[in-house]
Formats: sequence, structure tokens, C-alpha cells
Amino acid sequence: MQQPSPEPTPIILAIDDLRTLPQATRLARTSREGVQLLQEHRDIFIDELWLDHDLGGDDSIMPVVTLLEEAAFHGNPFQIGTVYVHSANPIGAETVVRCLSHWKYRVKRAVAQ
Repeated sequence: MQQPSPEPTPIILAIDDLRTLPQATRLARTSREGVQLLQEHRDIFIDELWLDHDLGGDDSIMPVVTLLEEAAFHGNPFQIGTVYVHSANPIGAETVVRCLSHWKYRVKRAVAQ
């Protein structure tokens, strides 16, 4: 008797400078690393994308948001189940939610530990 195929491991990407986010399969600590991480997953369905707004110093998630917006503008949005914005910066988090929601990404505010 043939065994059923195991379920594929969900792809959960996170971009956060401090939190460990143990559910993430890949973690970027800067916006530059975050852009690279998304580019590596360009043609792969991403189950969850976790975004922190403030990434230390002058760095923020906005270059990643711009990448996502530009992809959607050109008619080829990233395939993402849900984007979770877990920033402690309420104004920055709302900006991310508003920008990505405008381009029809499914976005939710969340609390990350």
C-alpha cells in the first residue's frame, strides 16, 4: 500500500530586526535582506509574510513594501497568503497595512512575541 504524500512545509518568511519568530522558515534582519529574501521566493507561494516596520537605526520595512507595491502595479504581485504586520510602531504599521491593502494583498495587524 502506497503511503500518502506528506503535506509540504508552509513557507513563512519574516523580516524583523529583533524578534526570533520561531514559526518562520526564513528570517531577514534588514530591509536589504528582506528584499533579497522576497526576490528568492518570487515565483513561490508564500503562506505567511511577517513584517516589522522599524528595523533598527534608520532602516525600515518600506523598501520591502515598495517591492511588493511595484510588483502589483506591474500586474505580477507576489503570491502571499497573508501579510502580518507586527510592528510596535502604530503609525508605521498602519502605513504598511494601508499601502499593501491598496494593492489587494491580504494584510492583518498582529502581535509578535
